[in-house]
Amino acid sequence: MDSNRFHADMNKTYFLRKEDREPRWFVIDAAGQVLGRLATHVANMLRGKDKPNYTPHTDGGDYVVVINVNKIVLTGNKWNAKMYQRYTGYIAGLREISAKDLLKKRPTDLIKIAVKGMLPKNKLSDQVIKKLKVYATADHPHQAHNIQSTV
Repeated sequence: MDSNRFHADMNKTYFLRKEDREPRWFVIDAAGQVLGRLATHVANMLRGKDKPNYTPHTDGGDYVVVINVNKIVLTGNKWNAKMYQRYTGYIAGLREISAKDLLKKRPTDLIKIAVKGMLPKNKLSDQVIKKLKVYATADHPHQAHNIQSTV
């Protein structure tokens, strides 16, 4: 066996190219699931970390549709104690809202905020988060896609 050919094959690194990616669509039912554990699972699917051809600097993940967000679970006293903050840009413009009030007002933001916080802070995460579709009930407009169900 030619040793040069053997070493050349062993020293090749695989990088996922944009034209080689084949994103799939997944639907996840959030009813009865814990927010943080679900967000971790969704973030890994969006980035493509659950695939064998994962490349950190390339968007190789799948599209994820999360339904029934209004039936999500938070453990402990987090419904009252967990506070979400945002700043309006004005003087004294710090606004706080509890998880319970956010669920009543904008239930989809619970998942979006949790998943966005678990993505890396770079330009790729802006592209990856667009593949997340979140709906408060079981109705969603993505029925035409070849959707696979998961967890």
